[in-house]
Amino acid sequence: MRADHPGEAPRLRGPLTAVAVIGPSMAPTLRHGDAVLVRSGGRSTRPGDVVVAVFRTRPELLVVKRAVRPQDGGWWLRGDNDLITDDSRAYGVADVRGRVVARYWPRPGRVPRRLI
Repeated sequence: MRADHPGEAPRLRGPLTAVAVIGPSMAPTLRHGDAVLVRSGGRSTRPGDVVVAVFRTRPELLVVKRAVRPQDGGWWLRGDNDLITDDSRAYGVADVRGRVVARYWPRPGRVPRRLI
């Protein structure tokens, strides 16, 4: 998902938003092509949650990652696939836009929380 205007952070529309997972960084939990539902608002982010966020250094890009810890007023994020480093190790702190609550396609189910 890209921003409507260059340099602007993408926004989720509505309390539940469908988001497509692109790339292998969240495998095996989520795979390229999975479709997930994201809740904006609701309970606060906790370590281990899978979230949709925007890195402060890449504001035009919306990402799906796992929240590790609060840091500098945002969150340190990691992908579940340790071979891919397109997470906070490369881009720093991110601002969470919403929490992934379920995968609805192709294998419907809950997205598990886990601590890193």
